[in-house]
Amino acid sequence: MELAIYNKEGQTTGRTVVLDDAIFGIEPNDHAIYLDVKQIMANKRQGTHCSKPRSMVSGSTRKLKRQKGTGGARAGDINSPLMRGGGRAFGPEPRDYSFKLNKKVKSLARKSALSYKAVNNQIIVIEDLNFDAPKTKHFENVLKNLELNNKKTLLILPEPNANVVLSARNLRKVGVLNADSINTYDVLNAQTMLICESSFQGIDEMFA
Repeated sequence: MELAIYNKEGQTTGRTVVLDDAIFGIEPNDHAIYLDVKQIMANKRQGTHCSKPRSMVSGSTRKLKRQKGTGGARAGDINSPLMRGGGRAFGPEPRDYSFKLNKKVKSLARKSALSYKAVNNQIIVIEDLNFDAPKTKHFENVLKNLELNNKKTLLILPEPNANVVLSARNLRKVGVLNADSINTYDVLNAQTMLICESSFQGIDEMFA
């Protein structure tokens, strides 16, 4: 697939870039995408949830009543989950939600996500961005010129650029990633990918 390269004013430069079919033109694998997104979301979970079982509740361990002869059910101490203020039965405990996913599956998922963006014409290539100083208005003008100001946009930079990152940080619908940090969730979560011209080299190296 061949895409035109735009400048910050939203005009075509007359140059084009050819997307690598091995990355942007594969048959998407939905199950690989599901597994990768599931892992990404699982890794974000803190897993610090906790409740007190009966052994952790502060209370007397005296047996409340005798075992037999009362006509009622047997009762232990006041910390029983059946009692008001007692411990919780089968409550959540701290745990680690992360799990292992093979590198080939993760790579396939990312390629599948990028291929979806390419086939749906949701990729725009722009000349490398560079601002003299952090200014949100400068980045807003770029989005407006490309008619992206009302869309969830993911900007892909070839390398870290503090001025560009700071200029985009306050925009609610804009995300910024380096070419070597592309992940399946952020790609699919964006309506449009805005890729800087030099970023394709980093993308190719990531999948090499």
